[in-house]
Formats: sequence, C-alpha cells, structure tokens
Amino acid sequence: MLRSMITATNTMGQLQKQLDKIGHNLSNIDTQGYKRTETTFSELVRQQFNNQTNEREEVGEQRLNMEYGIRQGVGAMMNSTIAFTQGSIKQTDRALDIALTVPDQFLQIEVNGQVNYTRDGALYLSPTNDGTNRFMLSTSSGNLVLDSNQNPIVLDDNFRDITISKNGMLSTVPNNEEDLPQIFELGVVKVDRPQMLVQKGNNLYGVKDLGDAQLNEVLTFLTGDEISVQQGTLEMSNVDLSREMTDLMVSQRSYQMNAKSVTLGDQMLGLINGVR
Repeated sequence: MLRSMITATNTMGQLQKQLDKIGHNLSNIDTQGYKRTETTFSELVRQQFNNQTNEREEVGEQRLNMEYGIRQGVGAMMNSTIAFTQGSIKQTDRALDIALTVPDQFLQIEVNGQVNYTRDGALYLSPTNDGTNRFMLSTSSGNLVLDSNQNPIVLDDNFRDITISKNGMLSTVPNNEEDLPQIFELGVVKVDRPQMLVQKGNNLYGVKDLGDAQLNEVLTFLTGDEISVQQGTLEMSNVDLSREMTDLMVSQRSYQMNAKSVTLGDQMLGLINGVR
C-alpha cells in the first residue's frame, strides 16, 4: 500500500506541473508571438522484484534470469518543450507592426544590456533621453530593437512614414524630398538549436549557458533575402484552444485517479491497523 501511495503521489506532483503549463498556455492564447509549451510524460526508474532465484552463468558473470519476477515503477515524470510552430497572421495595417513568417526566426532585443530574442513584432518609437529630437525603435515593454550589427535603431525626427520590406530593411520617408531616407536592417537571427533557448518572461527568450560551445552553433545571424517579415501584420500565439482543453480534461482525470489511489491505500492501511 505504501508503494502504491508513493507512486500516486509522485505522479500527482507531475500532473500538477502539467496543469500549470496548460493554464499558462490558455492565459496567453491572445498574446502575439507567444509559443505554447508542450508536455509529455516518461516513466521514472523501475525496481525489479524476483520471486524465483533462477541464476545462470554467462561470459564469466553471474546474471539473474529476468523472466521471473515483476517490475514496479515509482511514478511518472513530466517533460516540457517549447513548440516553435508558426502562429496565425493578423492584419493590423500599422506601419510598425511586423510578423516573422518563418518559425525559427527571431528579432534581437536589448534588455538590461543583454541581447534577448522575441517574435513579438509590435514595435514603437520611444524618444531618446539625450535632449535631441530622435526616436529609438523599441518593443511594447520599452526594450530596444537592434539592427544587424546589434546596435540600437535610432531615427532622426525628419520623416513622415516608415516602410519595412520583406527582407527586414527599415527605411523612412523624409519630410523633404531632397533629404535622404534613413535605412536600417533589422537584427534577425535563425535559431538552429531551439532546445538551447530558455523563456525569460514578457515574450522574451535567452540562450542557456553554452559551456564550451559557441553562439554561432546555436544561432545564425541573417541578412538580406534570408530574412522574411511582413509589414502591417502581427503573428498571434500558436495555442490551440481545443487541444489545450482536451489535455486539461485528461490531466484532471488522471489527477483524480491518482488521488483516489492514495485514498484507497490509506483506507487499506487503516483496516490493517484495525486488525486485532
């Protein structure tokens, strides 16, 4: 009874983590650029119990014949991965809204002096703090958008419109026809090893500790026609409501079943303790 209760308790803890992940996905169903977290389960270590001692000699080593006995597990373990599939494209007709149309491409963002990555293409112009009439390209959280050289994109206040081409070239339409347009190339990277990304909140991703590996083994810095963006649109989340609700109901039923196993085990122990 104690083993069954331990197994059920271990599994309940992992099911609670799955419920938390599902709840996080559902709460971000309308978050632009959000990527859902997928959960799977694997079995924890099993323990072999042999009810017969049938031993044999093989290659000088003594091994047990595993045909006799049973294997008992100790529960399940939840594994989670981020699903970087393409979300739906929403038309906004706003000049500073862009959608990355390739699933493994990310914008480079500066957050507290460090480079982070995002697929949230809702961009804004924020005034600089140096007293000049200039604007910085930023996200809705105020984080700076970087160009292909990992420098902040700063615009002079002498334009009346902004255009962003399909290959990520940002150019301004000057107020005076004799003025030259300001041109920047958006800093876009391709993630070759998505498993090395870690969620940092606010729709941002960072790179895990690489150890002896190099950054170019995880990311590829894109230029020119390698970049694929669409102006006047936003990529929405890739959360499927029907799938999340199905996973939610299955997880809840599994949690109830394991909770019932704990209750039955407790009742059986109570009966044993009551035997005179």
